[in-house]
Amino acid sequence: MDISVVAVGREDDSPVDEPLRVAVLADRLGYREVWAGEGPTWDSFVLATAIGQATERVALTAGPVPVSVRDAYTIARGAAGVAVITGRPVGVALGTSSKRVVEGVHGRPRERPAAALEENAAALRGLLHTAVGGPVVPGSTFHRRLAPPGGPLTVAAFGDRAIATAAAHADRMLLDIVSPEQVTALRAKLLAAAERAGRTPPRLAAWLPAAVDPEPESLAQVLGSIAGYLTVPGYRDMFTAAGLGEAVELAAAGADSKSLVRALPPRAAGTVALVGDPGTVRARIDAYAEAGLDEIALVPATAGDPAGERTLTALGPA
Repeated sequence: MDISVVAVGREDDSPVDEPLRVAVLADRLGYREVWAGEGPTWDSFVLATAIGQATERVALTAGPVPVSVRDAYTIARGAAGVAVITGRPVGVALGTSSKRVVEGVHGRPRERPAAALEENAAALRGLLHTAVGGPVVPGSTFHRRLAPPGGPLTVAAFGDRAIATAAAHADRMLLDIVSPEQVTALRAKLLAAAERAGRTPPRLAAWLPAAVDPEPESLAQVLGSIAGYLTVPGYRDMFTAAGLGEAVELAAAGADSKSLVRALPPRAAGTVALVGDPGTVRARIDAYAEAGLDEIALVPATAGDPAGERTLTALGPA
């Protein structure tokens, strides 16, 4: 099982420079890759550049970048620029994001998200490998001056159309906050889609919240991550079956995040996260491996554990 680290995955009230501390620690501990997520606070390419300048060797992946916000060339140019400045391979992750972010933050319509994901992934597949001297995009009179960024193309997927896009174009498919049972089902869909596309299946990774020997604040942060998924199709039934029906109903009624965190029992974190003592977490990692996951991207809780040091140290490379 490969293990990487997410410097910032989703919005919360942690210090704005916490992602840099997480990345520096991950690099020092020997993790091979750090993800620079994108959200209302951080632009993923700016953050990836800052991480590259603050670390020594860790590989970088920018995103998932919302495909309704940036065009394929802008994404490819951003990754190539980060690679030149940092001297590191830089990968790109694509995702559809949410209406709350795309329309509520960027003021852009989130229309045909699955089609936009397919169009951007297909275009990026070529743009990320365009050689110096070639046209910046097919047919352009402008020529590429920056070398290809050298990292993988990742597609965040959950629904069938997104999985088909990942199977057809990506080097890696990304899941977010999933149970081992969901990994098994989604991997089967990925293998079938790759066979239809005539491609070798992409590697399968998942962002998973993680907190080893968590403080109460750490656990609350993990539960806050889970709260946003209580109304998402494909998750509602799983949480209800896990005995969390009351929280699911509250979410459907429009309860705010703090209310949902209070309604979620601590055991809820065990459904889709890595929480507990080191032995418990290691056993959980083994369960994800057996389910078919190739890579876990740790989203360390930093509340009560600055930079996620306790968690990243416990789960770091031997």
